[in-house]
This record gives sequence, structure tokens and C-alpha cells, in this order.
Amino acid sequence: MKKFFALCLGLLLAQAVSAANLPYDEKADAKADVSQALSQAQASKKQVILVFGANWCTDCRELDKALHGKSAALIDGKFILVKVDVGNFDKNLDVAQSYGNPIKKGIPAAVLLSPDNQIIYSTKAGELADARRMGENGIYDFFNKEIVKR
Repeated sequence: MKKFFALCLGLLLAQAVSAANLPYDEKADAKADVSQALSQAQASKKQVILVFGANWCTDCRELDKALHGKSAALIDGKFILVKVDVGNFDKNLDVAQSYGNPIKKGIPAAVLLSPDNQIIYSTKAGELADARRMGENGIYDFFNKEIVKR
């Protein structure tokens, strides 16, 4: 019985640790997060990057790693980042739709917003949907070319 209890406890701890490393907060209020980011953007004169994705998506997790790796300095200095969980394409679809439905061709997808909530750029053609093959350098190059230069 002790071994069974220890095994169950170990599995719960492993699940908690892996859940802590997931990039998308599945319980977040995406509309409130976007609204807060836009307020911060107006105060700081930064732009907002919305990244739509899901925890089950390997490309989404790879993009998140890159955003916290080589691309972090590129992004952090000029932008406010908001991650929007789309679940199994059954969550926050209204938020995606309000920004031109960038997830239509796959996730992850990104939208660059001005502080006054105007779309500056959107990945409508699935540009990031193959993030794992792009690699960290390819993701950096994409953001440097398509997002930072705008």
C-alpha cells in the first residue's frame, strides 16, 4: 500500500512539474489579459504581441522556448507579450476572430497590435505553424524581420 501511495504521489508531482512548464495558462481570461496589455502599452509606448497557441501543440511550445531564449531580448525591450490559449480550437475563438482569425492556417499564430488596438501585422498564412522546424534562429529571424522592423 505504501508503494502504491508513493507511486501516486510521484505521478501527481510529475504532473504538477510538467504543468508548471506549460506556456499557455488554460484558465486565463484572454480578454482581460489583452485589455491589460493594451493599457500597459499605452503607458509605456510599446506595442503588443498576441501569441495564439495551446499546450498540446509542439510548435507552440517550441515558439515559447524561443521567445524566452534568443528572441527574449528582442521582444522584451519593445513589446508586451500576451499568450492566448485556444485549447483544441474551442477556446478564445472570439478573441482570435476579433483580430482577423490568425489561427485559421494553424497555431502558433501571432498578431502585432499598436497601443490603440490596431492590427499592425498578423500571421494569417500560418507563418509560425511549423515553429519546430524553424528552430530558435529561424524564429528570431522571423520576429526580427516581420515584427520588430514594423
